[in-house]
Amino acid sequence: MSNESFDPDVTLADRLAESVRDVPSVLDLHGGVMGEVGTYLPGRRISGIREYDDRWEIHVTARLGYPLAEVSRQVRDAASAHVPGVPIDVVIEDLGSDDDRE
Repeated sequence: MSNESFDPDVTLADRLAESVRDVPSVLDLHGGVMGEVGTYLPGRRISGIREYDDRWEIHVTARLGYPLAEVSRQVRDAASAHVPGVPIDVVIEDLGSDDDRE
């Protein structure tokens, strides 16, 4: 039994987004060039996470200074904890630094 408390409003996409945002090499999730990447939920949208029948697609802005292959591996590892055995496609949409967030 898990120690995590159950919240019916927190979806798998929410948990993936939170885990990916906690990755040190990720600045944030990215909604794609035209904002087309996202998961639509009742009354809200999670940008940068898209589910398909057999896989997940995660789009991120990588933090400058990290090798891109390492960013992809870290994102995949973080997401795999929630969807073990499911393919995860990582798309690095942009590069940035904490200064870019202001």
